[in-house]
Amino acid sequence: MKAFCVLKLGIFMMALSACATTVINPILPPAATPSPPALSTEYRIQSGDQMDVKFFYNPELNEQVIVRPDGRISLQLVNDIMAAGLTPQQLMDQLKNKYSAEISKPEIAVIVRTFSAQRVFVDGEVTKAGLVPLTDPMTVLQSISQAGGIKDTALLDGVIVIRRTPDNKLVAMQLNLKKALDNTDMSQDVTLKPNDIVYVPKTTIANMDVWVDQYIRRLIPAILGVTYGINTSIIY
Repeated sequence: MKAFCVLKLGIFMMALSACATTVINPILPPAATPSPPALSTEYRIQSGDQMDVKFFYNPELNEQVIVRPDGRISLQLVNDIMAAGLTPQQLMDQLKNKYSAEISKPEIAVIVRTFSAQRVFVDGEVTKAGLVPLTDPMTVLQSISQAGGIKDTALLDGVIVIRRTPDNKLVAMQLNLKKALDNTDMSQDVTLKPNDIVYVPKTTIANMDVWVDQYIRRLIPAILGVTYGINTSIIY
């Protein structure tokens, strides 16, 4: 069962990491207490964020801007500036440098008003897989609830959280949510970060049902041109 889950996770992560380096971390055993990968606590600007750019001594230059899909913003007197990926302080320093050629000793503040990337992705054996708005703080169980809850085929002691670190690597941790649900180990229900991926795998029996359906009920009759009545209970 665990070999199958690790294999499925490997395929899943390969699709996610086309432009990133993946850290080959051993999946935490179910009995271990998971430690969420460390992330920088300072917010980094994302495409779609809405920001105020304020000039203390030149209010005529004040603007409210939205970070474009290409990650840039447009301001008066200077060329387009790449904002995505920077912290507000880093963008502020860049703006001061660029505006110093236009005005004397610019004093600028960057205030992020709305955040577009505060969300997580929940996939696998949940009712409504997809993006879930991240309300801070939100745990894994809360994100699954927002995705409509789990299906009967969910493997709760093998839930995977995939996270991208500041150096653009992917790390994963395995959680046993059964222990969180019965209050024996609430540390398994970790707090999520923006852009985390929660993956709920199938149980072994559920995967066997899929195999039976695809390769016995459908493939064999299609090849032989006959229909078989198959009692799948003998498989287990």
